Amino acid sequence: MRFEGTKVYNFEGALHGMRNPLASWKRTDSFYDEKGNFVIGENDLDLATRLIKGGGEHRKFMRQIFVSVDITAPLYWWKEFDTYKVGTVANSTSTMHKLASTPISLECFEIDDFSDDYRNVANIMIAECEKLRLRYLETKDKRIWKELIRWLPEGWLQTRTVTMNYENVYSIIRQRKDHKLNEWSGKDDSTKPNFIGWARSLPYAEQMLFLGLDG
Repeated sequence: MRFEGTKVYNFEGALHGMRNPLASWKRTDSFYDEKGNFVIGENDLDLATRLIKGGGEHRKFMRQIFVSVDITAPLYWWKEFDTYKVGTVANSTSTMHKLASTPISLECFEIDDFSDDYRNVANIMIAECEKLRLRYLETKDKRIWKELIRWLPEGWLQTRTVTMNYENVYSIIRQRKDHKLNEWSGKDDSTKPNFIGWARSLPYAEQMLFLGLDG
């Protein structure tokens, strides 16, 4: 699993709008430092914290802080991520169009916690998929291509460019922080890439996204 090219946008606009209800813009104290990084001031962070604690109807500004990231993850993880449809958008590399273009090997699958106890099974499975791929390239028979799609293991890695907002990430953290899949929670091995670990790397994650959570 990999998280690459993370970008976070619109802190300035979101915090400006956060002050609209009480027209308290004069109290804003956030600024850009000499490196062009947006720094949230003490007054703004205090208000943001109180709004987050106030509940979803108060922390609407979180929906205006946007995140873009390239996530490479196995199909079994993407099936669970796909439950988050509201406020998220993803464009994926095409399994349908590109599956036959490169050799199928162990490196095409999620192997972060791969056990050698199952290497023989994995090798057989991958070899059979590669045979189907080569047969399809030779014959261009769409029935063979469909068989390859049908039997492709769930560990197949797919890359998607995902956009979401801080409210999405806030909710996902609370729903997945204790998940049994290490790709979500990092519970079994926090050194392996996982969603919760990536979320902690986002700007002001502890003050906003993980506010009120232990650990």
